[in-house]
Parts: sequence; structure tokens; C-alpha cells
Amino acid sequence: MASDLEIRAKEAFIDDHFELAVDLYTQAIAMTPKNAELFADRAQANIKLNYFTEAVVDANKAIELDPSMSKAYLRKGLACMKLEEYQTAKAALETGASLAPAESRFTKLIKECDERIAEEAGELPNQSVDKTSGNVVAPPASESLGNVAVAPKDAQPTVNLSYQGSAARPKYRHEFYQKPEEVVVTIFAKGIPAKNVIVDFGEQILSVSIDVPGDETYSFQPRLFGKITPAKCRYEVMSTKIEIRLAKAEPLHWTSLEYTRESAVVQRPNVSSDAPRPSYPSSKLRHTDWDKLEAEVKKEEKDEKLDGDAALNKFFRDIYKDADEDTRRAMMKSFVESNGTVLSTNWKEVGAKKVEGSPPDGMELKKWEI
Repeated sequence: MASDLEIRAKEAFIDDHFELAVDLYTQAIAMTPKNAELFADRAQANIKLNYFTEAVVDANKAIELDPSMSKAYLRKGLACMKLEEYQTAKAALETGASLAPAESRFTKLIKECDERIAEEAGELPNQSVDKTSGNVVAPPASESLGNVAVAPKDAQPTVNLSYQGSAARPKYRHEFYQKPEEVVVTIFAKGIPAKNVIVDFGEQILSVSIDVPGDETYSFQPRLFGKITPAKCRYEVMSTKIEIRLAKAEPLHWTSLEYTRESAVVQRPNVSSDAPRPSYPSSKLRHTDWDKLEAEVKKEEKDEKLDGDAALNKFFRDIYKDADEDTRRAMMKSFVESNGTVLSTNWKEVGAKKVEGSPPDGMELKKWEI
């Protein structure tokens, strides 16, 4: 049964009060966060407001909760087309078409994606060249995208990067640096379990969600400066940070992490063999001492105060890292043979015999049969 908030949100949407609809859907989601319908409907309202990045995030969440919901794939496809991410849009639309073969919009939109993909793979006739700088200038945002409508010239930017659903202001700071082939984004979030972190990659979208225990979910969903290759992107959750490596689709210089209207001028890579190799980070917008920053992070990791099992595990890792080969063999053998109840560094003592388990006082060691 639909809640009062959901009913009011639908009424607001029908009356073209899209901002109110988003707000009401957000309140409803806070009460029932596992309701895929709410995310799919908020995605539709976000599309009406030209919040396409947020619409993709909502559609992805709806698909995660209900992979059989065809309208979630449709709305993801529409939002991705608005962002000119035609490969991602086509994949979503094809999945949706397989779930709802009678829906004619899927066929029409897939055909349009194919046309745009072919156009991008060709000579890109819609681009022009700045004769003074030699840079390729992307077409204005007001140009037509076939059946996909876009905002007029004097409209506000179509992507609202500050909106993050129901989340409040970001809790974690982030930095980035780049190489010719990749951009490395670091989110400084300490002590977050890997299972609480979800990172998704689109053609030009990065989506990071961190489930913070006892607090609101942290979300970071920028539309990126340039396109990436999602299959080659990866991330790692560490004790003090989350490191995300974005594989550039082209070896272009990014003047910022996030897309802006000013980034319409694409900077071609310098291919001169006589040119000096750039030092990284190469962003000229910021003057950050990255060596110093890396040293501070490593020192922070080294000096990190841990308690309980975490402190004990760090102590054993430090011993193992600096130990000689015999000590490492003794530690591994004693730990494995005792089922994790004994850890010895004396190879002469444990090398010639099997190490028996030694459970803590008050506990009994049992062998489980599978």
C-alpha cells in the first residue's frame, strides 16, 4: 500500500511540481529505503529537473533493489543519453527491452544510441576547431540531440552536482591527481569496512556510496571532466582512505575532476618527443605538494591508534613484515596447524612437530566435519 508521502509525491509530479516531488520522494525513501519504486519515481522527477546524474544514481539503486523493473532501465537510459553516455544508455535500454518487449520506446531510443555511437566513432562532424589554439571545441549544450531535448543557451547548467538526494553536506574530503592514462581520486574516509563501500563507473560518471554506521549514507556522484573506460577502472578500500583509479578513455589533460561548461574545450595531449615529461599532478588549478600529502597519509596510517583485534593484527603484521624467512615459516606453520590459536616465531621449536591447538581459558577446541 502506498504511503501518504508517496501519494503526495505522485500528485506533485502530475502537477509539474517536480522539486516538491523529489523532496517528498526523498522523505518516503528515508522511511522505506528498500522500496525500488520510490527510487525509480524519484529518478523520473530528477530527469524533469535536468538533474541527470542524480537520475542515474536513483535508477541504479532501483535496479539494485529490483533487477526486473523495466522502467528503471528506461529512466537510466534516458538520463545517460542526456549526459551523452550512449554506450551506457544502450546497455541499460537493451536490458529493459528484454524485460518489456512490448514497450516501443526502448527500440526507438536504442536506435538513437546507435546513431550517436556511430557519430562519435566517425569524424565527429559536430565538433569545430579553434584556429588560434588548435583545440577541438565541443558543440554547445544547446545543440539538438535528435529526440533528446536539451536546455536552451541561457538556461542554467543541466547537471546539478551539489544535489545528493537526502544526504547532507559531504563528510569526507577528496583529492585527485592524474597521469596521462588515468586519474586517481582519493576519498579520506578512515575505518570504513569494504562491504560498506559501493563504487560504480559510467562513461563519464563516478558514483561512490559509503554506508556510515549510525549516520546518513555519504554519496559522491560527480559527472567527470572527461570520459573513462569503466571496465579498466578499479578501487581499493584502505584503513584511512578509499583510492579510486579512473582509466581515461583518451590521454587528455583534465583541468578539473568534475565537468563544467568551461571544460567544453578539449585539450589535446602533447605528443612532441622533445617536450619535457610533465610532473604529476599536472592540474594547474591547484598547487598541492603531493609528496608531502602522501608522506602525511603514510605517517597517519603508521601512527594510527587501534584497539582490540585490529591493534593485535597490526602488531602481528609488523612482526611478519620485518622477520627473516625462518621466523615467517614458524608463524605460518604454527598459526595454520593450531587453527589460529598459537603463533610462534621459533622455527626450531615448531619445525619438527605438529603444533597442537591451544584454546583460551574456558573454551574448548573442536574439529568440525564438513
